[in-house]
Amino acid sequence: MRNRQNVIYAVVAAVVVAIVFGAFTLSRQASGPVNQSQQQTTQSSHEQTSEQGSTQATDAAALAKLTYASGKPAVVAVNHNRSTLNKNAWQRNHVIYSALDNENRTSTANTAYLESRNVANDSLRVRQYVQPTGWHQKMVNGQAIINRGHLIAYSLSGGIDQDGEYSPNNESGDQNNPKNLFTQTAFSNQTLQTIYESKVRNALRDNKKVIYQAQAIFQGDNEMANGVHLQAISTDGSLNFNVYIFNVQPDFQFHYATGRSKVDRGMDVPTPDESPEY
Repeated sequence: MRNRQNVIYAVVAAVVVAIVFGAFTLSRQASGPVNQSQQQTTQSSHEQTSEQGSTQATDAAALAKLTYASGKPAVVAVNHNRSTLNKNAWQRNHVIYSALDNENRTSTANTAYLESRNVANDSLRVRQYVQPTGWHQKMVNGQAIINRGHLIAYSLSGGIDQDGEYSPNNESGDQNNPKNLFTQTAFSNQTLQTIYESKVRNALRDNKKVIYQAQAIFQGDNEMANGVHLQAISTDGSLNFNVYIFNVQPDFQFHYATGRSKVDRGMDVPTPDESPEY
């Protein structure tokens, strides 16, 4: 009787060991590809960050805390006006258009690797129809107070399609690309940002190769950006800037959570000396 019980115990123990071993083996087989996929995703993210050569997350978090005070300069230097981009990352002519976030905003930086052929033909502009988050247009004396702000300017994106690839058959610049637009005040766009776009454009016309990055900066879940972070560097180092531009308009206050605005005659925004005259 005792021998029979021992045999039964041995069989039961063997079955238990087999079940445990089988479950462990299946668990390893199932987890292997997932871990490998996670590793590849992390590596891909690291490679993209290395290519762009930027400390985006740190800059964005710090810049989002800034608030504009009436009468103060609307452009502030970041990192002593020195780019954090890696000039050696320029490998080929293309643009990295980042995906929209969960709020459909362009809250992640777009990075362009540019050369002289990207200076676009201005006569090929078409009517714009995309409405970015926070879009509430208002006209004053026949003039719009907000624009569809391009992160990578039309004038700097000749031949680049919405996937960021260059095509010699495309003479136009970037237009109506939701991944490249944000609600921007007319002053921020036409008086301030254009200063730095002109610097890039002039460098390209001098046959420089340039890495240019732009990121709309949002506070929390706001629909309208509080500002835009711009930086650029040429491969020879002759062009090098890093600035933050407040998204403000003289005589107006904006509710950045929604993008709506109201008249405020006390809102004074100085015009920099190097702004273009129209």
